[in-house]
Amino acid sequence: MEQHTNYKRIEKAIKYLIAHFKQQPSLEELASHTGMSLFHFQRIFTEWAGVSPKKFLEYLTVESLKRELSESSSLLEAAGNTGLSSPSRVYDLFVNIESVTPGQYKTSGKGLDIEYGFAPTPFGDCFVATTGRGICSMQFEDGNRAEILAAFANEWENASLCENSLMADAVIKKLFYPNGSPRSFSLLLKGSPFQIKVWEALLKIPVGTIVSYNTLARTTGNAAATRAVASAVARNPIGYLIPCHRVIRNEGVIGQYHWSSARKAAIIAWEKSLVK
Repeated sequence: MEQHTNYKRIEKAIKYLIAHFKQQPSLEELASHTGMSLFHFQRIFTEWAGVSPKKFLEYLTVESLKRELSESSSLLEAAGNTGLSSPSRVYDLFVNIESVTPGQYKTSGKGLDIEYGFAPTPFGDCFVATTGRGICSMQFEDGNRAEILAAFANEWENASLCENSLMADAVIKKLFYPNGSPRSFSLLLKGSPFQIKVWEALLKIPVGTIVSYNTLARTTGNAAATRAVASAVARNPIGYLIPCHRVIRNEGVIGQYHWSSARKAAIIAWEKSLVK
């Protein structure tokens, strides 16, 4: 999976861009920051993103993001409950959400058998955990596997955990490297009714689209609860599949992300390159 390797090479450039977006750094500056020649930087970047670095960076400019935010409200409100559907290189993706039973919530997963593993994605290695009822965790890791496993085991302390790297690899390949067929995923979520409502709203945001926290709050029927909605977004346990990365600040700034702002920016622009 060459995309996985190339992402680690260009992550430095994306971090630099986020830190200096007001100065709009040139391609030469970004290449120099990564320690690569301009030619090598452009080649590696294009292989990973599918578009040129210049086009990719255009997707992340504040002006572009602010313009899209002004147009996204109607898109989100018109989106169906079935999930995501986009043309070109993006294939149909359908996501079904189920929550844990009240008893399992209180007993931290007692009676659940959970398989977990790590697998490479276009945005770095990813932790995946599944039950017989669906995926219960998906999160990117940056050399902190032990920490992720410890936190997950604590959250599901009464569940039976078993490592299965083949399962994780199969899930990631199905999500990021589809064969052209519609993809269907089931998720098993552990959260409050309000959190699950917010996570369901996130699934309505189409690929390649961004919305503001205010807009997302309105779609949940809680226009005045932007802060509570933002908190629920931050606690999303299923990275990428539940697309909290598609929510940015009202002023067009990418903002924070549980798995790093650089990764959030990379995913936003990468998805835009898929549908353009």
